[in-house]
Amino acid sequence: MRLSLGIDIGTSGIRTAIIDMSGEPISMMRVNHRKQNPDFIKASYWWSSVRDCIRMQLEHLEKINISPKKISHIAVDGTSGSMVLTDSNLTPVTRALMYNSKGFEAEASIIEKFAPSTHITRGSSSALGRAMRLISEDKLNRSNYLLHQADFIACNLLGRGGFSDHNNALKLGYDPELNSWPNWIQNVIDKSLLPDVRPVGSLLGKISLEVADSLGLPKTAQIYAGTTDSIAAFFATAPLKSGNAVTSLGSTLAIKVLSKTRIDDPEIGLYSHRIGDAWLVGGASNTGGAVLANFFTQDELKNLSNNIDTSTHTGLNYYPLLNKGERFPINNPNLEPQMSPRPTSKTVFLKAIFEGIADIEAKCYESIKLRGGQFPDKIYTAGGGAKNQTFTNIRANCLGVKLSQAQHSEAAIGVARIALLE
Repeated sequence: MRLSLGIDIGTSGIRTAIIDMSGEPISMMRVNHRKQNPDFIKASYWWSSVRDCIRMQLEHLEKINISPKKISHIAVDGTSGSMVLTDSNLTPVTRALMYNSKGFEAEASIIEKFAPSTHITRGSSSALGRAMRLISEDKLNRSNYLLHQADFIACNLLGRGGFSDHNNALKLGYDPELNSWPNWIQNVIDKSLLPDVRPVGSLLGKISLEVADSLGLPKTAQIYAGTTDSIAAFFATAPLKSGNAVTSLGSTLAIKVLSKTRIDDPEIGLYSHRIGDAWLVGGASNTGGAVLANFFTQDELKNLSNNIDTSTHTGLNYYPLLNKGERFPINNPNLEPQMSPRPTSKTVFLKAIFEGIADIEAKCYESIKLRGGQFPDKIYTAGGGAKNQTFTNIRANCLGVKLSQAQHSEAAIGVARIALLE
């Protein structure tokens, strides 16, 4: 029996999953992220937490009488657009900038001089602008590699840097259809720092012997090109069938529809990720579970939800955001949250937020249909929000489509399956 190990670096912590060759999970583990200074995120903490999670995962395997030596495939996913600069030894030489960081107006003005008018890299919160800011912070020019969060972990497993995948590299400017970086990108960034981009699920190489020894992984394990967290969740949640869609309801909201054709509109934050010969079309909104967690405890969410009548609408028409700024279906870094008037009843307030998130989700799918795609035949749901039946009922009323909670929805399972694609 051979096994695949998936490593998910999510917004709240690290998760690992062990699956068999049929894609069925055998064991999972989770650790929280180490506490970070929000103004100076250390990528080295990601690697430390991943190592801790892998060790715990392997200990659990042995407890259920499965040998870690059976692990033959490993792949990693991470939050889209989170990145860091490292030296040749993969030691970070800058802070890490996260997927939700913004304020890169100076970089955006430079990008606008060279990038096509509708290119995904444009805007003050673009991943390319984020990369340019990191390069400007490396005052001693010590950097050798620009790595996304998933790249950083995969390269540490390999013991060598410089690799990425079609999905993580997309927002940085890589064209997965042409399999190349655009010619104009050399005018805004040092191309020598850009990663060698590989198809999702393709073989990168064997695990570093030193890393294998330190973690207890087999020295024969192979590392495969991974993906972003929301795409990994798609692989965990839905069958790969055209017209199937996945809504990931975690700290933020991400939607993906499997399509035979590529559909992009960066002006509203819509883009397509390549998966073999197909495309996952979608985007990510800043609404989601983080907004709910800001106003309600887990117990309140559970108890208040039980008192909500889903057959009626509050009429409040919220646009729930934790902070100013939205990515999709409206791409506007200055968009203000809309959660007023606030009712005196906490139950009504929760219902209005549920309705607002559901309305944003519907607008996401409608925006794809308006651009030549299809409204989903079936929507699967991943993330913590899928577990709340009241929220699911409100979403179903708004979307008018059958909603399914898949048996498995963890991104760690999905990325473990991606390692088996080749």
